[in-house]
Amino acid sequence: MATVWSGCSTSFSQELPPRGRRGGEGTRIRPWNESRSRRGTRHAEAVSTVVVAPRVCVCRAAPCVIEPDVAGKEEAGVGAWGMDDELPGADGSDGPRRHGLRRRPVRSAAAEKGPVGARSAASASGAESKSEVGGSRLHFLEERDEELLSKRLIKLGQSNKVRSATELFDSMRASGLQPSAHACNSLLASLLRKCCFADAMKIFEFMKGKGMATGHTYTLILKAVASNEGYFAAMKMFNEIEENDESNKNVDVIVYNTMISACGRAKDWAQVERLWRRLAENSLSGTLMTYDLLVSTFVQCGQSELAIDAYEEMLQRGLDPSEDIMKAIIASCTKEGKWEFALTTFRRMLSAGMKPSIIVFNSIINSLGKAGEDELAFRMYHLLASSGLKPDQYTWSALLSALYRSGRCWDVLDLFQGIKAKHSSLLNNHLYNIALMSCERLGQWEHALQLLWMMEKDGLQISAVSYNHVIGACEVARQPKIALNVYQRMTHQRCSPDTFTHLSVIRACIWGSLWNEVEDILEEVAPDSSIYNTVIHGLCLRGKIRLARKTYTKMRSIGLKPDGKTRSFMLQHIATDY
Repeated sequence: MATVWSGCSTSFSQELPPRGRRGGEGTRIRPWNESRSRRGTRHAEAVSTVVVAPRVCVCRAAPCVIEPDVAGKEEAGVGAWGMDDELPGADGSDGPRRHGLRRRPVRSAAAEKGPVGARSAASASGAESKSEVGGSRLHFLEERDEELLSKRLIKLGQSNKVRSATELFDSMRASGLQPSAHACNSLLASLLRKCCFADAMKIFEFMKGKGMATGHTYTLILKAVASNEGYFAAMKMFNEIEENDESNKNVDVIVYNTMISACGRAKDWAQVERLWRRLAENSLSGTLMTYDLLVSTFVQCGQSELAIDAYEEMLQRGLDPSEDIMKAIIASCTKEGKWEFALTTFRRMLSAGMKPSIIVFNSIINSLGKAGEDELAFRMYHLLASSGLKPDQYTWSALLSALYRSGRCWDVLDLFQGIKAKHSSLLNNHLYNIALMSCERLGQWEHALQLLWMMEKDGLQISAVSYNHVIGACEVARQPKIALNVYQRMTHQRCSPDTFTHLSVIRACIWGSLWNEVEDILEEVAPDSSIYNTVIHGLCLRGKIRLARKTYTKMRSIGLKPDGKTRSFMLQHIATDY
């Protein structure tokens, strides 16, 4: 049944019809007795006469009345009804139980079509503004203490009793009482938790009109607008709040955090950056949450430089970054090649007592490897092993890449053999390709063929990149026939060769004087300027001028444009002939 707002046991009648007594003075009524046990002299002393005007709702226990035009639709739903459907006694008393506020359900549509036209108009106007919480009824409040009523409103909001809280809020407003800002925020939060967005907006407009909106109010409503109407609508509302001098005073860093989070979820890093700059312009200092949102948003959007800038600003303000922030910064430093900054951040993690994960170690090793700091990379690997973590595929890939970038190709092959012996289950295409790259640079075509055979034996899907490295190793070792065999094996395995494949095998055939094979490859490949230019360059360098002119004529006939070096070769040999 109804919740007792005022704390008093108050029952009230809905509407008292005028009587003929005493003309237009109104009607004298006697309130119901509190209990049958309180009859007699105590009853005689307690009874008092109240004079009311027609069509006015009366509260027996409090001197407050509400006019029908204020009550609206809710007036029709107010009446005398016992708690737990207990009817009043025959003598007008409340019966043996005296609880809180009594009311009865709203009248049916047939009952509303009474002789009084004003009541029908009020019901019609009330129907136009339906509430998402099922309608709100006004209650006569005996309690007039705004602070006490606000506390009760806060408890109702915290308990998610949305309808009861809304009725108390409306009753306070109708009685000329104003809830506190804290109470309104509690009601606003409960409405949003119940997804009553329209009712929440009405509460927000009331608070804004009364100048009661606080930073928490803006945080709640902006988050709700972003969820229901999108972050762009929330951003528009936020700009309007900032432009208003009165409301701008209540905008704090938490409100900014709300907007940064909303824009970050939409991956609008440019808007996030603008909010970050405006935060400083308004002389507000970011919190740890602010920088956490900034760094994570910039990293997710690929803005590594902005992420590092936000991290440095956080350190300047004396804030201790969280583990997630430092992980994101290390990843950004790896992408930007700032291995020293990444190493400094890693040391900060260790100093703070954090235990880096395998992902952090891999990022540091990868960053050091890209910078050619292979010794530091292996020190980091030993630290990884001593911390109880097991290296994975990314760890070995970073270590092999570090050795390769440092020119230690033989060490790459040695380390690869060690991985195969102890961690063969971790071998993948990428690790094989790093070893094949080393074979290509060293001209170790036999070793490259062995690795290629191992890949086929392990059931790995061999890509064109792997074949290109093997053909490249044959080219460096001046093994054109082996290169041609690998090329034929590649096409037999239905692996489509790319431009790099054709360039490598053509160069190998030219230096091996396999002219017919060169012409066959030119017939197979699609017209490509880079391939024809390479063939002409090689033929001219090998003294095959007639074949070079033939290839040049064919190149121009199919609409391909020669590069400057090709033109230079042709002009040079034409001048020599004359």
